[in-house]
Amino acid sequence: MSQNKFNGKLSESVEKELKELSKLCKSDILTMTTLAASGHPGGSMSSLDIYLTLYKFANINKDNITALDRDRIIISHGHTSPAVYSVLGRNGFFDIEDAVSTFRLAGSIFEGHIERSVPGVEWTTGNLGQGLSAACGMSLTGKTHDVDFDVFCVMGDGEQQKGQISEARRFAVKYDLNNITAFVDYNGLQISGDISKVMPQQIKENYESDGWTVFEINGHNYNEIFDAIVKAKSIDTPVMILATTVMGKGISFMENIAGYHGKPLSEEQLQDAMKELGLENKLEYYKKLRSSFEYHPEQHKIFRYDIKVNTGNPTVYGIDVKTDNRSAFGNAVTDLVKNNPVKSDTPVVVFDCDLAGSVKTDKVMKDYQSNFFQSGIQEHHTAVAAGALSVNKTVSFFADFGVFGVDETYNQQRLTDINDGNLKVVTTHIGMDVGEDGRTHQCIDYLGAMRNCFGFKIIIPADPNQTDKAVRYAASTYGNFLIGMGRSKINIVYNNKTKTPFFDENYKFEYGKIDVLKDGEIPLLTYGAMVPKSFAVYDLVKDKVNLALLNVSCPNDLDEKTLLPYLESGIAFVYEDHNENTGLGCILAKFACEKGLKVKIITFGAKNYAYSGKPDDILKLMGISPIQVAERIKKEV
Repeated sequence: MSQNKFNGKLSESVEKELKELSKLCKSDILTMTTLAASGHPGGSMSSLDIYLTLYKFANINKDNITALDRDRIIISHGHTSPAVYSVLGRNGFFDIEDAVSTFRLAGSIFEGHIERSVPGVEWTTGNLGQGLSAACGMSLTGKTHDVDFDVFCVMGDGEQQKGQISEARRFAVKYDLNNITAFVDYNGLQISGDISKVMPQQIKENYESDGWTVFEINGHNYNEIFDAIVKAKSIDTPVMILATTVMGKGISFMENIAGYHGKPLSEEQLQDAMKELGLENKLEYYKKLRSSFEYHPEQHKIFRYDIKVNTGNPTVYGIDVKTDNRSAFGNAVTDLVKNNPVKSDTPVVVFDCDLAGSVKTDKVMKDYQSNFFQSGIQEHHTAVAAGALSVNKTVSFFADFGVFGVDETYNQQRLTDINDGNLKVVTTHIGMDVGEDGRTHQCIDYLGAMRNCFGFKIIIPADPNQTDKAVRYAASTYGNFLIGMGRSKINIVYNNKTKTPFFDENYKFEYGKIDVLKDGEIPLLTYGAMVPKSFAVYDLVKDKVNLALLNVSCPNDLDEKTLLPYLESGIAFVYEDHNENTGLGCILAKFACEKGLKVKIITFGAKNYAYSGKPDDILKLMGISPIQVAERIKKEV
């Protein structure tokens, strides 16, 4: 079990210590928000006593913040950062004066919402409703590494209106995550006023109906908080503690005033508040400290575990094989899971959302259940849980259709990116290759969306052999990846002279490297499901145009060394199953402009949402079938 000290009874001396500490923390909260002239003091003060109790007794301190068996405290309502920073600082995680004086100051790690760069903060939050999913992901670390610890998740009452929380509740019960103890800070107020009027909800009943045990306490009574946690540790279900609190607790003129949710005190009000607390007003002192702040980029660096992945034995598909990239992914990830089981140095796990047969994770589901987490149709929760687990020395694969794994969960993927995750998002059914499912399921913006996430690397492999190599590469390389692929079975790309697979056993995947599939003078850049179509284009124009086929499997990071000589032709073509306003054509245009190149770029892509039908028929209706593309190329050249 966790080495925390939640047992027995709270002593009078410790209760007294917490009360005195609460006054100091209130002073910190009010001072830093007034100094920054922004922030959320009211909610910070309603959650404060919960934080003080948790950080006092949980097994987490400045010396064990990277230990796998430490307790995790997830703060979902990240706007209560003033309270979090104050409690962490008063518990020795860092110098409290740094937090107070530089709160919300550009370049400081003590940002408006909590950040993982702050010692003691487990997960960057702020997008409400995601904390409980992160807690589930953290909890799964116990299963993947066979370690015991507790996870505490503190949430606001207003954010219980978010649907993702219901997804997380069900997941926690299904996977017996009984080391999770959640708190709901029930102060009854949100930005727009009374939560019962803004959006009525049945918080207690919702948790109970999903299989949680619920306790109701006074969230400012240390004995009740402590006793509830002790009791929760003896119960074999996840526990939610509904803690009734007071917005702005401790300052008479702030209490139960919704306006102080996101409004700091004026300097005059701060002086009055300090008198109530019986503490010195040190605002002028902190103003001087703030003025001397110096930015240090290294302070923003987030700790990473070293990962050690056995990449297994790559598969080489012969040129007589016709299969789909998603099947190649399924075979590769199954091999990775086999070679990196739970309790190994770096386990590889797979998250699925009711699509195992389609995204080809069904072999893992059948044969390696300890490495497989079936979340049902709960994409928002799954994206965050997989991301949170990935920062705990585990490689997480989240496999889904493109419209769900990219479009529907963009905000969740962005948060994992901010948290410097190690998540491998594998999306099948991208582009127009989905065919009959129609425009609602044709993800034609996967590049345009995910290239907004600065830390995500994007790989769109050309065939099953490159897919196999790319999946193993991503698994062994720390960081967030999007690996995208279509639905249809395709031919293996091969060397025409040797009649052997282009991406054979001697091929090593290099991120960013452009593959010259056919050499020539005028480049046709393509990737993914359009590679086979590009070969058809090549054959149709080869008698009149000296075309070069370039496989750009990493569209977001162009291979300058390989690409530049081809752009000297003064014209380049891009063939993609993507929205042409945000795809490879735009990336190439930006590249050409930055290099000062005089080159005409013609893009063949989606000019609008496509149709339902066979992929080849759709391309024809969209005006980008191989024959239509070939005719346009001949005219342009």
